[in-house]
Amino acid sequence: MKTNMEDIDQLIKETLTQEEAKFYDELDEQNVLGMITGLFKGKNAWLIIIMNIMTFIFFTLFVYCAIQFFDMEATNDLIKWGIGGLLCLTAVSMLKIFGWMQMDKNAILREMKRLELQVSSLSVKMSE
Repeated sequence: MKTNMEDIDQLIKETLTQEEAKFYDELDEQNVLGMITGLFKGKNAWLIIIMNIMTFIFFTLFVYCAIQFFDMEATNDLIKWGIGGLLCLTAVSMLKIFGWMQMDKNAILREMKRLELQVSSLSVKMSE
């Protein structure tokens, strides 16, 4: 299967101009670190930065709640600090899930661009 994909990639690169071929190479799969750094590029980079700041704040609040939880002796106080810690962990989890969804969205958009390039280059090849 890999040779078929390499053959298709080679066929597409032959039909593309040099600038289009460079763009096509940039659309290749990324590793996790590449996906994470890709979050900080584009129109919504400010949102990702704010999300990371909020994640740090909620995690710090969780650590504070955990410390207070283990210092308390009354049951009512234990429940209050425990619920506060769970709410902070829930907020951290939700922010992280949003970040992973953005990485998945970027990967899907990258694949759609690859498909568009493949379709356009194959249609040019067929019309010749």
